[in-house]
Amino acid sequence: MKWATLAAAAMAALLLVNAAVAKEPRLKVALTFDDLPINGQVPTGVALTRIARETVAVMKKHRIPASYGFINADKLEGSPDAAEALKVWVAAGHPVANHTYTHIDLTKNPVEDFQRDILRNEPALQLLTPANAKHDWRWFRYPFLHEGDTLEKRRAIRAFLAARGYRIAQTTLDWEDYIWNSSYARCLDKKDAASIDWLVESYKTAARDFMRFQRANSRSLFGRDIHHVMLLHLGAFSARILPELFEILDQEGYEVVTLEEAQKDAVYDYDPDFADARGGTLVELAMLAKKIPWPPDAPKLPRERLASICN
Repeated sequence: MKWATLAAAAMAALLLVNAAVAKEPRLKVALTFDDLPINGQVPTGVALTRIARETVAVMKKHRIPASYGFINADKLEGSPDAAEALKVWVAAGHPVANHTYTHIDLTKNPVEDFQRDILRNEPALQLLTPANAKHDWRWFRYPFLHEGDTLEKRRAIRAFLAARGYRIAQTTLDWEDYIWNSSYARCLDKKDAASIDWLVESYKTAARDFMRFQRANSRSLFGRDIHHVMLLHLGAFSARILPELFEILDQEGYEVVTLEEAQKDAVYDYDPDFADARGGTLVELAMLAKKIPWPPDAPKLPRERLASICN
C-alpha cells in the first residue's frame, strides 16, 4: 500500500509538471519567402512549378499557416513555368506580396526609380490574388533589406508606401539562407550525396545559431521576447531543408503563425528612422540607431565553402 501511495504521488507530480510545460507560451514566428518564383540556380531539367509544388506540399504536411511569398514579377517575362509556379503557391493558400519588379537596390538607385519598380509589380499581384482573398497583397519587403542609405530616401519611400496602403514586412530572424540554394542545385546535378549532407548540416547549424543569437539581441533591445518574422527564400533547397527547419523551430519553442499575427506585436510599430547603406533586420537597424554595440559572439556563415562546393 505504501508503494502504491508513493507511485500515485509521483504520477500526480509528473502530471502537474507536464501541465505546466504545456501551458508555457511558445514564441511566435511568421515564415516569409523572398524572390518568388525562384531564388538561385535550378537543377538541370527541374521545372519551377515542381519546386513550388514540392515546397507547398512540405508546408501542408507540417501544417504551416498561410505564409507570404514576396515576388519579383520580372521573372515572369517569357516564362510560363514561372507564372505557373506562382499559381501553385497561391492555390495552396499562400499569399503573395511586393518585393519590387526587378529586385532593385534602394541603396544604389534614386527614389523615383524605386517607386516605379514597386508600381510595376502591382499588376501581377492583383492578378494572382483572388477576389475573396483573406490576405492583402499590400505588404512590402525591401530587396536586400536595404531601406535607404540616406534619411531622405528612407523617409520618402516610407511615405510612398503608406500612401498606397502598404505595411512593411519587417524581419527579425535571418541567416541569408539563399546562399544554400545554388549550392544545392549544383550538388544535385553532380549527384554528390556527401556534399548534400554537408549542406543540410551546415544549414541546420546556421539556422539554430542565428535564431538564438538574434533572439538574444531582440530581448536585449526590447526587454522581452517578441514575435518574430523569419526571412527565407524559395529555391531548389527549400523542399529538402524545410522539414529540418520546422523541427528546429519546434525544438527552440516556436509556433508558426501568419505575418499578420506576428506583426501585431507593438515592436513592429517602431521605426528606427536610421539610414544605413548595408540595411538589415528591424533589430539590427534598431541596434544601430540606439548605438548598441554588436555582440562579439556573432555566428559566422560558411560563405567560401558554399560558393566553391560542387563547382
